[in-house]
Amino acid sequence: MAFNVLIAITISVVTIYFYVNRKKLSQSIIQFQRVCNKYNYDKQSIEHKTPNGEVVRYSKYVPKDANDPLNDQPPNDPLKLNYITHYYDQCRTMNDVLTTGAKLSIDGNCVGSINKARNGVDWLTFEQVLVRNKHFGDGLLQLGLKPKLTFGIYSMNTPEYTIAEYACYRHSIVVIPIYETLGSNICAFIAKQAELSTIFCDTLDRVVNVLNNASDFQFLKHIIVSHHDDESISAWSDNQQHLETLKSKAQSLGLTLHSMKQVEQLGQQNAQQDHPPGPDDLAVICYTSGTTDAPKGVMLSHENIVANFSTIMFHLDEYHIANTDVLISYLPLGHMFERVCEAGTLAAGGKIGYFSGDIKRLSDDMKIIKPTFFPCVPRVLNKIYSKIHENVSSSAIKSWLLKTAFESKLRQYENGIFDNNTFWDLLIFNKIRALFGGHVRLIPVGSAPINGKVLNFLRCALGCHILEGYGQTECVSAATVTSIGHYETDHVGVPLNAACIKLVDVPDMDYLVSQGKGEVLIKGSIVCKGYYKDPKKTQATIDQDGWLYTGDIGKFNENGTIKIIDRKKDIFKLAQGEYIAPSKIEDIHMQSPYIMQIFVYGDSYKSCLIAVVVPNLALIQEVFKTRGKILDLNNNDELRANKEIKQFIMEEMQKWNGIAKLKSFEKVRDVYIYPEGFTIEEGLLTPTLKNRRFALKNHFKQQIVDLYSKLE
Repeated sequence: MAFNVLIAITISVVTIYFYVNRKKLSQSIIQFQRVCNKYNYDKQSIEHKTPNGEVVRYSKYVPKDANDPLNDQPPNDPLKLNYITHYYDQCRTMNDVLTTGAKLSIDGNCVGSINKARNGVDWLTFEQVLVRNKHFGDGLLQLGLKPKLTFGIYSMNTPEYTIAEYACYRHSIVVIPIYETLGSNICAFIAKQAELSTIFCDTLDRVVNVLNNASDFQFLKHIIVSHHDDESISAWSDNQQHLETLKSKAQSLGLTLHSMKQVEQLGQQNAQQDHPPGPDDLAVICYTSGTTDAPKGVMLSHENIVANFSTIMFHLDEYHIANTDVLISYLPLGHMFERVCEAGTLAAGGKIGYFSGDIKRLSDDMKIIKPTFFPCVPRVLNKIYSKIHENVSSSAIKSWLLKTAFESKLRQYENGIFDNNTFWDLLIFNKIRALFGGHVRLIPVGSAPINGKVLNFLRCALGCHILEGYGQTECVSAATVTSIGHYETDHVGVPLNAACIKLVDVPDMDYLVSQGKGEVLIKGSIVCKGYYKDPKKTQATIDQDGWLYTGDIGKFNENGTIKIIDRKKDIFKLAQGEYIAPSKIEDIHMQSPYIMQIFVYGDSYKSCLIAVVVPNLALIQEVFKTRGKILDLNNNDELRANKEIKQFIMEEMQKWNGIAKLKSFEKVRDVYIYPEGFTIEEGLLTPTLKNRRFALKNHFKQQIVDLYSKLE
């Protein structure tokens, strides 16, 4: 009875709301329909067949033939496409980013860090950043660095990181980002191969890591630390003593430890002439976080990186990043996805607010920074989705309201209406948006596939455009991106105008271009120069015509979008000779809201698959409550041994087996429940949150043996 009354009241309130706001809503609907109708979602890219039968797709917005850019006809040879290299005429290299941004911002704020004491942001203007950038860069020359030499940055995201990075570009010094979570052995490998003479650290703890492994850093001469200069820590004698101890230890190892302030003062006292780079000069060597072997150093030119953020600006059209935008920086800058987003924001004159350093406080940080631009990875969005549903799951009325609100907004979205002024926004969604600062308008998502239901729910709940991209470090970041206003999911968008894409046969896996499927190849101004000091791997990845072999299997959809359906690498055979792509199976099961992480494994001497699953215990708890059962979420031993949890996960996986129409040999036969979760710190995940298969196999060696023994 009470529930029926609530529904009646809700309908009445909705009716009154729409009547009172009919004029405002009508104008809003017309505006968003105009934007969405501008795009032809039925033909989002152009197809071209070459004389030898290859099918190439490229953006509708690429200037066609380099020799005849005004020609509207498809080029005879897609290899002659005049790929985009820049968005702003004055911004052709990474060294131009800050000066371009300073002009567009009219010397507005540039970078800022959270001031916890006043619950605000301490901003530096573009002019202040350029001055510090100049001084720090000139100081590096005094330490012996020269154009084309390398400079390591071993730091969390901070304003000082950005100042140091762009100081390198000023003098054509090559930046080597080092993930803050990498183990000492990987850091040593990078430092040795890149011949690093200077490493920049943000904390004394990371300085300690470097000093403890100094014997592996054979070229190292200087360490610079940013957050602990002499003046800033003078009030804390323990830190001061620690710094002096580290300086002495460094000296005993033949190294010199400097504060960032000291290097800036050195540059200020010894002004140098700039050494600006050219577009083809090397800007960054980004080491990919290999899942099995040693990392590879991807050589990215200034043109590569500028072309990547520029092509995204073109793709965003009237939604492009502008000087009014604010980006929250929290994804690792060692990941090119984040670096490209930040470079594009700075070039547009926008601001970057850096998170506090604790990912658990991200929502609190967003309330302070109030970002409009929120680069994301699926894992973060999945947690947001789970948390929202977890908060309403205990109330049938709240769950009904949320479901009804979502379905109502999704129907609008499907009809080309993207509106934040609905009754449901006022009642529900504005409260959700407030948790993230209330101003987010654009969320690019990269690094892994995301569930379509999660994607569209958050588009409605957060009231912003969420675009999914696809790419890899070898093409900087994104080579394809979904279109503004296109609500359909289960694809990764269209080729950007800095690249074209084709498919080639993979006969071993029965993927043939004649059947519309094949390995994805990318060519254009975003494709890297190769792997550092590794010509053999370069030749195996980029052919003589400049095509990058991604190792991903894709298919073109009729509307011109591309779908990634499998992975050529990371495949193995089961005992019966069937090929298995574990990442494909993992991606399918990761669509379940009840599975947080999964590692699928197959032994070549066995005929079936097993898996280690990290369950979403918060959501499973809600299901179990309806059955009159309560889980002790603090007792991992009990959770691992709980047969009902295991049975629940197996049933959930069987459901997704059916949805994805997996073949019998692709279905997981048994699982081990692991409540703790895979972490970077344990070495089970790469810094971009991909499974380290070899490490996972070793970590769960005994569990794998036990699972197979039970199946025999």
